[in-house]
Amino acid sequence: MEEKERAAIHLAPDEGRMLWMVGDLLTLKMVGSDTEGAFALIEEVTLPQGGIPPHMHTREDETFYVLERELEFVVGGRALLATAGSVVYGPRGIPHAFRNVGTTPSRMAIYITPAGLEGLFEEFGEPVTDPSSPPEGPPDVERLGALNQKYGVEMPPPPEQ
Repeated sequence: MEEKERAAIHLAPDEGRMLWMVGDLLTLKMVGSDTEGAFALIEEVTLPQGGIPPHMHTREDETFYVLERELEFVVGGRALLATAGSVVYGPRGIPHAFRNVGTTPSRMAIYITPAGLEGLFEEFGEPVTDPSSPPEGPPDVERLGALNQKYGVEMPPPPEQ
């Protein structure tokens, strides 16, 4: 069997595929096809009070490295304030969420192992034409639910009011 030739990859700060994902700006820096499925690396900019509601991955672990500002994480029921330089690990099977608690956009790097989850972002995310202007209107929740199921992401039902 012939072995695939591997090569180093370099991306400049402004390189990578940019997508809007439910109000957050994602830049896909490395995806599974770049790393033979080992990992994906995503840069995420989250607007003030934005973030991701509680969810759980059944296939991947996520490591969040906060680059700018501060985010509040809830991982396995534990609330954590993560400022620039902090790292938060969310293993598969553990519910987690995060929210930008500041007044300016936050930025973090997300390391996903193994790769695969980025497929959800590629299928659901909206291509970026203007990084300063997120798309208007609510996300297609039904479509997102179907893609979550496809990619092994579980969302608990919202708490009853």
